[in-house]
Parts: sequence; structure tokens; C-alpha cells
Amino acid sequence: MSRNGATRLSTLLLKQAGPRFFSTSSVSQYASSGSSIIRPGGTSIGGQAKFLTIFGVRNMTSSVEQEKKSTETNNKAIVSSYWGVQPPQIVKEDGSAWKWNCFRPWETYTADTSIDVEKHHKPVTFMDKIAYWTVQSLKIPVWLFFRERHMCHALLLETVAAVPGMVGGMLLHMKSLRRFEHSGGWIKALLEEAENERMHLMTFLELSKPKWYERAIVIAVQGVFFNAYFLGYIISPKFAHRCVGYLEEEAVISYTAFLRDVDNGKMKNLPAPAIAIDYWRLPADSTLRDVIIVIRADECHHRDLNHYASDIQVQGHQLKEAPAPIGYH
Repeated sequence: MSRNGATRLSTLLLKQAGPRFFSTSSVSQYASSGSSIIRPGGTSIGGQAKFLTIFGVRNMTSSVEQEKKSTETNNKAIVSSYWGVQPPQIVKEDGSAWKWNCFRPWETYTADTSIDVEKHHKPVTFMDKIAYWTVQSLKIPVWLFFRERHMCHALLLETVAAVPGMVGGMLLHMKSLRRFEHSGGWIKALLEEAENERMHLMTFLELSKPKWYERAIVIAVQGVFFNAYFLGYIISPKFAHRCVGYLEEEAVISYTAFLRDVDNGKMKNLPAPAIAIDYWRLPADSTLRDVIIVIRADECHHRDLNHYASDIQVQGHQLKEAPAPIGYH
């Protein structure tokens, strides 16, 4: 290719690609350097004329305006530009602004605190006994590590408890797609459970912050537990749900001990965080004790849901054949 041909090709490429790959600032610096470029006709043009030749006055102006608009946008609240949809202005019943983006007023509820906190599924079958003693064996290292540090225990407990619902819901979702069938509401029920457990975690984060080594433990435990439960649910969903049922029973016991120490004065009865008051529709003067009670009620519901899911499959049925207990949260 001749020199003139190469020059024409490079000029054409710069005309097309310049506005996409070079910012206004970088091109302006290049233009102000006074360096020249050879036109196809052989004449030389310098800095600013060259910049206008390659990018055009229109492109230069639009680029500057875009940078100004970007700066102004960063200084304002985020507004959705997707098809002109604006975020809704949500308010509480009293007319005050709703400040939570992670949940909405219609997702809040009043926990059923009258639920039986002492209910226990007696292990009868061989599968039940394996599930029960698996959970009991996991209690030992947990107790040795936390002992009476209830707040830290609750933080790490919720990072594990939020995994089964998400894994089970995800696998049922894929099964529903793969087999072209309904799930009986169980996908929604399990995902609701996972989200509810996550909200427990968000609540305790308002009261206590995990230390660096606790964060490291969460990463390690979550990696192991997620994969173990994923494989376990694929192999035997009824065994997986039975394990979670017993795990939730232990969670109820842990929160009962937490509540007892608050009542005995071993732990300070702090004011309830705002997120808990809005999520569980608690009175404005609620305390940590009230939060523990509603969270324990949630764990009782998760206990019953998972034992029920296991019973359905133990009796030879599929989950989709029995309506899921959705709507509690």
C-alpha cells in the first residue's frame, strides 16, 4: 500500500473511531501540542485545525456537554432513565418518607409470636436420625466458639441460615423450567425464607459489626455449606429439608437462650433498630427483646416449613402436589 493510501485509511479510521475511543480531554491535549498531520493532498495542518478535521466541531461540543451533564448528574439523586420510568415516591401510613430500598411497605408483616417454640420433630426413620445427629454434631464447634456471645452467634448463624432457601428455591426453579411444570408455590416459599433470613442479618448488623476474623469464618463456612447443601439437595431433597428443619430447631433454642440472658440482665436491652421496627411493624419504643421474639417466631415458621416439605416427600409425593405455605412473610 502506498504512503498516500495509508494516510487516507488512517484519516478515515480516526474520523470514525475518534469520538468513541478518545475523551475530549485527551484529544484536546493532543490538539494543543501543535503537532501536525498530513492531509491526503500532502498539505500539513496543525493542532486545533487538525482536531476539528478529525472529530468535527459538533462532536467536540457534544463531548464537552456530555461531560458537564455527567458531572451534574453525579451531584444529584439517581434517577432511572430506563424508558423514562421514575422511581415511585413511597411513604408510610403516617405520610413520612419510606427510606428502605431493600424492602417495601407491602412486604412488611406482623410476626405470629404465638407459634409453638418448643415443637420438636422426633427422629424416627433412619434418615431422620442421620439428619438429627448431623446437626447435633455441628453444634459442638459452634458452642465452643461462641459460648454466650449471642450477638456474634446470631450474625454468623443468619449467614448460614439464609443459604438453604436460596439453594432449594433455585434448584426447584430450574426443575420447573426443565420439566415444564408448576412448583406448587414452593419456589416462592423457599426464596421468601432466604430473604427473611437475610433481613435478620441486616437487623443485627445495625446492632453489632463483625470483626475481621468473623468475616473470614463466614466466607469459609458459606463456601463449604453452600456446595454441600447444593449436592445434598440434588441427591435427596427430603433429607436436605429435614436437616434444615433440625437446624431451625437449634436456631429457636439459641434465640431462646439469647432472650433469657437479656431478661436476666446479662445483655443490655438496646433500642430496636429502625429497620426492625419497619420490617416487623413493631411499636416505635420496641427494644432488642422484641426483635429477638419476632425473629424467633420466624425461625419457628422456617422449622415447620422444612419439616413439612420433608414429610411430603417421605410419604412418596412431590412438593408440587401440596400447596406451599406462602404468605407468612
